[in-house]
Amino acid sequence: VAHRRMHKKACRMKAAELFDAQLYAEPPAREDCPICMRMLPHDINSCTYHSCCGKIICIGCTSCLAHNIFLAQAQSRCPFCNSPNITTHDAWNKRLEERIKKYNDPEAFHVLGFYYEFGNNGYPVDHTKAVELYKRASELGSASGHHSLGKIYRLGRGVDQDMKKSIHHYQMAAMMGHVTARHNLGADEMDNGKHVRAMKHFMIAAKSGLHKSLELVKLGFTDGIVTKEDLEKTLRCYQASQDEMKSEDRDRAKAARDFCGPLVKR
Repeated sequence: VAHRRMHKKACRMKAAELFDAQLYAEPPAREDCPICMRMLPHDINSCTYHSCCGKIICIGCTSCLAHNIFLAQAQSRCPFCNSPNITTHDAWNKRLEERIKKYNDPEAFHVLGFYYEFGNNGYPVDHTKAVELYKRASELGSASGHHSLGKIYRLGRGVDQDMKKSIHHYQMAAMMGHVTARHNLGADEMDNGKHVRAMKHFMIAAKSGLHKSLELVKLGFTDGIVTKEDLEKTLRCYQASQDEMKSEDRDRAKAARDFCGPLVKR
């Protein structure tokens, strides 16, 4: 019996070791904008989901097309599939639901879940429905779906509060390349006093271009947790990610958005 207990303990330790190897492995590259082929920005307000084609397009390409349309006085169309853009909530919601039924689009499930969670776009607040939609999105491979479930279980919104499930979904999202989920895992480890594990998460997120994670990596270096070599590598990767996400069109669009407000929903 004692031998069996020791064997189980060794198996658990080996399983935890193998899982950590997956958790801290280099995540997949972030998706590119299908128009300019530059990495999509982390700021959700700097990208737009288009329910006509299911593409997520950066604010730079969307606003650049809108500017050209304004000059030509032509009808507004999707910059990817050329479908006419929709300006009313009812028409947008109908097309979003049609995309879910026809294509089982994971991001469409996630967008609709967001609407139910916060009562946006004419939908009522229904946290139970939001959870159902987020779960379907995550089952279909949406990192955003996992991230939203992580928040839902953390807050106990529409479900019983469950930190284990919250961490599980953050881990799934992080391994799929979701940098905010990765940062949240680092914050959890920091709160639990596991500073080395926390810095591993922050370095991965910072290498993907997340500024708030980079600032914590710098603090980790000051406190002697992060080595000089790791800091320098993180800084190089962070700058490379920032360069990949940066463009003149995006900068102009962001400045216009900050001055005039967000673009009309597509």
